[in-house]
Amino acid sequence: MERVIDLTESADALRRDPHPVYARLREQGPVHRVRLAMPGGDWETWLIVGYEEARAALADQRLAKDIAKIGDPPLDEQLLGKYLLVADPPQHTRLRGLVTRAFTARRVERLRPRIQQITDGLLDEMLPHGRADLIGSLAYPLPLTVICELLGVPEMDRTEFRKISTEVVAPTDADAEHAAIVRLAEYLTELIEDKRRAGPTDDLLSDLIRTTSEDGDRLSARELRGMAFLLLIAGHETTVNLIGNAVLALLTHPAQLAALRADMTLLDAAVEETLRWEGPVENATFRYAAEPLEIAGAEIGQGGHVLIGLTAAQRDGARYTDPDRFDIRRDTRGHLAFGHGIHYCLGAPLARLEGGIALGTLLERAPGLALDGEPGEWLPGMLMRGVRSLPVRW
Repeated sequence: MERVIDLTESADALRRDPHPVYARLREQGPVHRVRLAMPGGDWETWLIVGYEEARAALADQRLAKDIAKIGDPPLDEQLLGKYLLVADPPQHTRLRGLVTRAFTARRVERLRPRIQQITDGLLDEMLPHGRADLIGSLAYPLPLTVICELLGVPEMDRTEFRKISTEVVAPTDADAEHAAIVRLAEYLTELIEDKRRAGPTDDLLSDLIRTTSEDGDRLSARELRGMAFLLLIAGHETTVNLIGNAVLALLTHPAQLAALRADMTLLDAAVEETLRWEGPVENATFRYAAEPLEIAGAEIGQGGHVLIGLTAAQRDGARYTDPDRFDIRRDTRGHLAFGHGIHYCLGAPLARLEGGIALGTLLERAPGLALDGEPGEWLPGMLMRGVRSLPVRW
């Protein structure tokens, strides 16, 4: 019987600052059986906290993403349909191929002028006030506007969408999460049907409706809904936290902020160090052992749930020297903020583009930027890592 480390009493510490908790676990080994406090109740899982083990696990085909291999599909998949994060090859290969045909690097790069325009508009509104909540004024509306425009989500729907989206990725309780997923499934079904009836437009969702592979394959209605869900949620929630975490890191490390202001060619490096030091995704979504396997001496039985700690792995001193130090001149190559292997984040180029434009423009236009009080609470749950609010002044 393997030893189970009870982390339920550390739930508040994990939410406020998980790094000391993960550091203590890494001292004991790279893989542990843990009990976590989750929205639906306490949950036991395997947790990987070592860098090398996490990187290997992210690409290990024996760790399935499709829970149907060991049990019933979760609520989101039942209501929304199959999407990339809950699919394995060959289904994942097929879905990703169809999406990649529409969501191209060229399409992302074409968004650069519009992202700059949206950023400037938001700062035009924000800066005359002298102080603001950076999350509500810039970090949230920028990626939300970008992904909604990219996918073709109507303007009037975006306020409600924000409430639903936040409840899905950082649920306050199981009932609220269930209600949010139900509402989102209804909304996306209506949106896709509206687009089918309206005929071709130049947004990504319309392209996905029309996209066909060489052999005539295309996304089903359920697959379209699942893909729209993934692109909408993952396409903005992660970038909100990337922007917020980057500004918070720089404002609490004045020497690093001064170095960046003195040499703005370090901007991309500052974004990458944020992704490593306090990335927007704390843990990868669950994987399941499709067969018995062993990771760093831990014997994981078939059907075992596995949580890969991205935040934990990226503070592993065996991979990064002095890992708890925020250093924008660090060589961050190999960080796992966007995952690794076949599930590497499809939207990574868009997130980097938005993060760089938002951070660079903010620092340029607000030279006296500083914290204006304590940041808001960290998001609940084990998936996202970011603050609800970030008061700043300039």
